[in-house]
Amino acid sequence: MSQEQLEKLIDCADGKGEAEKVPAAVGGINAAEDKKKCVVAEASGEKVEGEVNKKKVAPASEGTITIGEALEAAVLTAGNKPVEWSDAAAIQAAEVRATGRTNIMPGGVAASAQSAATLNSRVTSEDEKTTLADVLTGASSKLPSDKAATRKDAEGVTGAEMRNDPHLTTYPTGVAASVAAAARINQAK
Repeated sequence: MSQEQLEKLIDCADGKGEAEKVPAAVGGINAAEDKKKCVVAEASGEKVEGEVNKKKVAPASEGTITIGEALEAAVLTAGNKPVEWSDAAAIQAAEVRATGRTNIMPGGVAASAQSAATLNSRVTSEDEKTTLADVLTGASSKLPSDKAATRKDAEGVTGAEMRNDPHLTTYPTGVAASVAAAARINQAK
């Protein structure tokens, strides 16, 4: 089998719908990896196997905290807090900034937070309310892409939380506080 026959078109769903041809070597096992494009292709004999990693993380220096990780940190600090509209707005702002998309994804973290806020506004018992821990546990794995938290991200998330709070405040250890703390740590590096 020739080199041309072993080329495999792998689409990495990078939002642009672009695909990249990844050549594979004839014979033995030879992997071509391009982490920037999320492509892993492997050829073994005459069979070409490909794997697409759809999770994209924006380039960042080692040791930076991503927005998804900051959302997960909010579980540790305010996990027992019932989800309110201000929390849902902050989570939506964080998801939009992490993914670079202008709309929220069905089944994503922000959609779950909005559903939880709607449910919590109708439920009277505190025990039946959905908490931040229910929504944000594993948040970084639920995001299709993620990036290091910056000061602008923290300002956007804080503004969204404040605009949707009846007292125009943020919860001291909530979503906005976690993203702001991550941005401060990242800025210090």
